[in-house]
Amino acid sequence: MQSCCSPSSQSPPPNPASKLSLPLLPTMASTATAADLQDARLIFVGDPDRSASHESGVGASNAIRTNKYTLLTFVPRNLFEQFRRVAYIYFLALALLNQIPQLTVFGRQTAFIPLGTVLVLTAIKDAYEDYQRHRSDTTENNRPAAVIPVHRPPATATVKKWKEVRVGELVRVEANETLPCDIVLLATSDPTGAAFVQTINLDGESNLKTRYAKVQTATLDPEAMAGAVLRCEPPDLNIYGFQATIELGDGPRIPLGPTNIALRGCEIKNTSWVVGVAVYTGMETKVMLNSSGAPSKRSRLETRMNREIIVLAVIMIVLCSVIAICTGTWIHSNRDKLDTLPFYRKMDYSKVPPRVYLYNGLGLETLFAFLKSIFSFQNFIPISLYISMEMSRLMQSFMMTQDKSMCHEATGNKLQCRALNINEDLGQIKYVFSDKTGTLTENKMVFQCASIYGVDYNDGVPLSPGEIAPHPTIGKLYMFLVNEL
Repeated sequence: MQSCCSPSSQSPPPNPASKLSLPLLPTMASTATAADLQDARLIFVGDPDRSASHESGVGASNAIRTNKYTLLTFVPRNLFEQFRRVAYIYFLALALLNQIPQLTVFGRQTAFIPLGTVLVLTAIKDAYEDYQRHRSDTTENNRPAAVIPVHRPPATATVKKWKEVRVGELVRVEANETLPCDIVLLATSDPTGAAFVQTINLDGESNLKTRYAKVQTATLDPEAMAGAVLRCEPPDLNIYGFQATIELGDGPRIPLGPTNIALRGCEIKNTSWVVGVAVYTGMETKVMLNSSGAPSKRSRLETRMNREIIVLAVIMIVLCSVIAICTGTWIHSNRDKLDTLPFYRKMDYSKVPPRVYLYNGLGLETLFAFLKSIFSFQNFIPISLYISMEMSRLMQSFMMTQDKSMCHEATGNKLQCRALNINEDLGQIKYVFSDKTGTLTENKMVFQCASIYGVDYNDGVPLSPGEIAPHPTIGKLYMFLVNEL
């Protein structure tokens, strides 16, 4: 016994820095490069301040942002998206041409009023849509989360806002609650460390998936987790992959995999509670990294209108070119009579001495004839069309949100119109691709009625479609089957 104990008693205490310099994973040590090992994220369980140090490269905020604009980027970005409509470029060109003295048809300032009205109305609509996203983000960021402070005994859960959850903190999630961030499971209510999560918010699958807490951590109290070090890979887009290790004190490294992590947005099902350490928060969570942000959607009608406007613009250019060529030909053939022609004089003889009219030569006169023709045919593309479309979309969205027949009776939630640009695409679905019937139907078996050996187990009361039979009926059927079998 002395020979076994003496070496351990004389050995120096373990150096934490030497442990942190070990490879990330035993299986990755042979394949990972030096750069990969340097990118390993170090998380100190129960110590968010140390986990958020500069050396570990861990973000501190769990707040998310899905809105498209900010106060600084709203005007330039919104204008850029609006001028993706070809007609808006056409209207802007007309307003700019009206600033040339030889082409002025109406007031220079008033030339921008029609286009400015459309731009402002569309900007107000886009700002309202983005405000709704901002409100949704605020509601999400202010949801309550239970955090266990392991360094302040007793380790009882304290309530914090989602946006205040930090990497390294222990998070407790109850049944039917949503995970506030990506967590590595350390303990569950199940003695085996198993937990069931629903990932319908991630991949659309309603079936439950099993996640596990390691046996080494499933039986430990939260206070015993203090000082544990978790090494994991940096945030990435892969929601099905995860590699990490965790060290409990001076114990060996415990490998962790995809079955040990539960992602933000998942719901805990058929499990009373789970406790895990936050590894990715906020915009670094896998679900947010896979989010491409609020897209700029355009309906098929708007895309078709762009093509038709280009066709109309080509026709108008051809007409204006014909007029300009004819004007230039006429001026050239009558170049010696321009001083006295009644409809095209260069000289005003009503004044003494004669005054020269604004004449710019054959080339410029031909060009101005082309540009003036554009103003004559400007109604080829009416700007009132776009004002009518925006107002129609606004009224359509209001009528859809107020439609009681489109209200979910179970929750009382009304229809939400999140993008007014695609109202006209509703009901114009051509193809539906489905991998299974569960995508289009509800995987739910409901007892309707049964008649066995002439016995009606529905108590003779017919059920309306979708109505669930009372439990005593099912109980009588069960007792009958037990007695008969």
